[in-house]
Amino acid sequence: MKGFKKYLTIGSLLIIAYLLAQYFKPKPTDWTPTYLTEDKIPFGTYILRQRLKDVFPNTTIKTSQSPIYNTLKQTTGGQSNYLIIASNLRVDKVDYQEMLKYMQRGNNIFIAAFNIRGVLFNKLKLDISSEFNLQGKRKYPINFVNPSIRRELDYYFDKGISDQFFNKIDTTRAITLGQKQDSIANFIQYKFGKGSLFIMPNPQLFTNYSLLRDDGVDYVSKALSYLPKAQTLIWDEYFTTPKVQDKSVLNVFFKYDQLRWAYYISIISLLVFVIYEVKRRQRIIPIIDRPKNTSVEFVEVVGKVYYQQRNNRDIAEKKISYLLAYIRSKYRLKTTEINKEFKEKLVARAGATEDTIEEIFNEINYLNAGHNVSDQQLIRLNKTIEQFYKQDQ
Repeated sequence: MKGFKKYLTIGSLLIIAYLLAQYFKPKPTDWTPTYLTEDKIPFGTYILRQRLKDVFPNTTIKTSQSPIYNTLKQTTGGQSNYLIIASNLRVDKVDYQEMLKYMQRGNNIFIAAFNIRGVLFNKLKLDISSEFNLQGKRKYPINFVNPSIRRELDYYFDKGISDQFFNKIDTTRAITLGQKQDSIANFIQYKFGKGSLFIMPNPQLFTNYSLLRDDGVDYVSKALSYLPKAQTLIWDEYFTTPKVQDKSVLNVFFKYDQLRWAYYISIISLLVFVIYEVKRRQRIIPIIDRPKNTSVEFVEVVGKVYYQQRNNRDIAEKKISYLLAYIRSKYRLKTTEINKEFKEKLVARAGATEDTIEEIFNEINYLNAGHNVSDQQLIRLNKTIEQFYKQDQ
């Protein structure tokens, strides 16, 4: 037990020291583009969600985690705007039809997404491309087309957050609101009835990383200013909220590097301890065969010995001796003298017939006379004695 306590103490101290070192070390920046309103990482949308009232001061902001069709179907009465900021957006047929009805009633939809797939992508005949460079150092200028909001100096953003653009658009329907390098569209508008659809392929412009700069705040506020005043703004979280929530306990450990490695160290330490202790304390347990019943084998061996010696008289005498021992034990008769009186007492007490007892006495007298015992005589004696045992049961 002393060795166990020592090992456990050392292992616990090592794990605590590792956890403290991991806890106090500088945390690396998480550059995952989540676009979640509660995330304060560079590519979360926490700042935009908190400052959205500055752009829409008299608007009620609601969030929705339902599909587009369900969200718009439940929207009745009053003017509203629908805002989607996500990495990937897929619009099916029923979603697209409901979007058309929503916009034709005078509402507006603003989409900022890298990948737009489904019916919407096909109907609008869009082709989105990007110009990523290997070093990530080149910055492409972007600006608005409208002179009233166009800035004299172009906007420049690093980390490639403004690299995406529309390589192909339907110029008969699309209105270019913003451009990249003064020639490539990167912000467009489609009119449907009384409402409009605004599309931008650079959602990272709306993230915390961009809004921490004055250029980012200015650009985003001007882009969102295209949305007219409305009673309600619906912030869509359906395309950013994880669809499957892992509620297992181990999910907490594997979510953070520090806890995950602490878990691995604990498991490895336990395995090392088990292997070490088994090697020290566990003795090899020998395999013990189950006891065998050798009675039959013993009888066979004895029988073979007697058969090989061919001493019929000795066998016959032993058979008679066992019989007399049986009579003494069961009937309390003296067998020192085998005479007429003994015979009468045995007939009176035993369950065997008088003929069987008479035959046995004849065989005893034959043996006492000293005659040789043949195989046939030995077999007849054995059968007579076995018959006596059966009748005496």
